Amino acid sequence: MQFTLLVNKYVDCSITSQNVHIKSEINLTYCLTKVNILTDKVLNMKLYDFLGAPNPRRVKIFAAEKGIELDLVDCNMRKGEHKTASFLMKNPSGKIPVLELDDGRCIPESVAIRRYLEALTPEPNLFGKDAYELAFVESRNRQIELELWTQIGTSWINGPVVAQMRKFKQIPDAKIASDKNVQRYYERLDNEFSSCEYVAGSRFTIADITLLTAIDFAAALVNLKPDSALSHLERWHANVSKRPGCSVV
Repeated sequence: MQFTLLVNKYVDCSITSQNVHIKSEINLTYCLTKVNILTDKVLNMKLYDFLGAPNPRRVKIFAAEKGIELDLVDCNMRKGEHKTASFLMKNPSGKIPVLELDDGRCIPESVAIRRYLEALTPEPNLFGKDAYELAFVESRNRQIELELWTQIGTSWINGPVVAQMRKFKQIPDAKIASDKNVQRYYERLDNEFSSCEYVAGSRFTIADITLLTAIDFAAALVNLKPDSALSHLERWHANVSKRPGCSVV
């Protein structure tokens, strides 16, 4: 059986169980993204997802930016499917997303999954191309996760949507504080975007995906939309949202 792939418009691969022919200077890793040479089978990666959940969306955007197709498996969190015994075998933390490989191995956590996808398909690069950029992109991504996402999470847990679930004892004062922290961080971002195009400099990276999903989730489900007066942040959000990969939900 023979497979012919066009990967990222750069690699033309013809692969059989006996030989591999590549018309490119690009690394063979590109071809391995979709084909297992030893078994001559197309690699099918399953992503356990739930529509509207922000962390699986981070993976879906990342994959779309790289042209990687994932088989989406609905994991209904409202029904508690992420806490079933069978799912806990895939991720003992009982959370999504989880990437399941064709051999049954599973990778939980959105950043870990995306590191795996980056290793399979290095271009377009989204984590950093050299030692400094790898570190700087990581630092910007962590700042958004630890300083913005955590505050959005606090407002979510103590907000009206979660209140309807009646699963948590809410702390109204915590939401008041976290709401203020989110708005302050939006103001900080607006100032930063006055002198840079993207979160980590002059190009789109994983850090932009982290911020986009944070703002979209906060605006839609936590009533924490950035003020329209924050023109630089609004410009960044509009430009990034236009990217085809960022249109996934």
